[in-house]
Amino acid sequence: MTAQLLLSLSILIVVHEGGHYFAARIFKIKVEKFYLFFDFLFPMANVLNFSLFKIKKGDTEYGIGWFPLGGYVKIAGMVDESMDKEQMKLPAQPWEFRSKPAWQRLIVMLGGIIVNVIVGIIIFIGMTYFIGDRYILKDFVNNHGGVQALELAQKIGIQTGDKIVKINGKDFDYFDDIAKSDVLLSQNSSYTVQRGDQLVQILVPANFIENFGKKEAMANFILPRRLLNIDHIAKDSIAGKIGLEPGDQIVEVQGKPILYYDELRGEINNLKTDSLSFKVKRAGRILAFKEYFKGHTNIGFAMPPYLVRPEGEKEINYSLAQSIAIGPGRAFDVIGIQLKAFGKIFRREISVKNSLSGPIGMAKAYGGTWDWERFWRMTGLLSMVLAFMNLLPIPALDGGYVMFLLYEMITGREASEKFFENAIKVGMAILLGLMVFVFYNDIAKLIMGS
Repeated sequence: MTAQLLLSLSILIVVHEGGHYFAARIFKIKVEKFYLFFDFLFPMANVLNFSLFKIKKGDTEYGIGWFPLGGYVKIAGMVDESMDKEQMKLPAQPWEFRSKPAWQRLIVMLGGIIVNVIVGIIIFIGMTYFIGDRYILKDFVNNHGGVQALELAQKIGIQTGDKIVKINGKDFDYFDDIAKSDVLLSQNSSYTVQRGDQLVQILVPANFIENFGKKEAMANFILPRRLLNIDHIAKDSIAGKIGLEPGDQIVEVQGKPILYYDELRGEINNLKTDSLSFKVKRAGRILAFKEYFKGHTNIGFAMPPYLVRPEGEKEINYSLAQSIAIGPGRAFDVIGIQLKAFGKIFRREISVKNSLSGPIGMAKAYGGTWDWERFWRMTGLLSMVLAFMNLLPIPALDGGYVMFLLYEMITGREASEKFFENAIKVGMAILLGLMVFVFYNDIAKLIMGS
């Protein structure tokens, strides 16, 4: 998973810094360095400043730094994270950043963000075109036993067998919509469930989404109920010993008729005797078994690998024209989710601690096995997140420079060089502190197993 994250970040860093680089070249601004990863940690103290690889081509040094949490281009005549103040003491030259009109400098600073957005849109278009969508149909789930409420669903009042008919008071088509981030981040979210003959409104707590940052939380929320159809028999198990076969269906346990897997688990978990009795339907016949069960936790079979039968799913393939129309909206939905998340943080509905993840948390999101679909989906998402984060008005980020340039364009006055340098230092301190926090947060979550 670390390799996937490093490859993804490398791609996004190169295209981001490439956006600044090419924008600067368009306006004939000299670019002194183009680095993947940082070749410094404390530039002001000249500590830990070295590169793993570098080569000079033309007037630009291209290299790979040792610290894999970003990258940069060093643009002549610009105060940046390298804090090279000696150059700024010399008279301004026509090829320098500071000699150019404010509008040109603004485009250079927005170049990386713009390219990240473009790359994110292209990836989402590609994912839509090449992979399409596959959804579980809500009506199929509701017509086949409703939902299996796992721990998180039970906490908010959803019960196994409930049929979710509305989200935030609105009808919906796909079961997958129930746990979407934009739903969990919405204000005053609720589910309307049909429970027997009654409609019950289930309110979603404002901080409920915090649970979904924890390990395996998505798999501990809600599932379609699964019929007890046997697909595979484990060797040296009770099922293997008594001769259960693929296609068998368990219809009764401990004298109680059952249809669904959650009912079987409930009976096994509550078993008070040393034996388990159950009946199996096979080709129209009913077979009865009573087996010694002490020390066992399962009968020893696997169900089919899908959550619902094929007719309960809808697969959608899109043309290139449709993908081009849909992809940008999906890309910008990522930014919408970020804005909603920040809104909840500012309203103190969710904590910063549970909302921010660093490299370890991101690496875990890529999964333990290489999956190209997940890799590109995560890369597209991360590209949009990086665009959003870089636009924040924090000095040392692109958004900080944009803020100062807009001030200059509106007022006609530049901020003083000393003030700007100090703002960059403050911004770097904020970012360094944030980096330490997310690393600590990641490690704490890892140790606590969440």
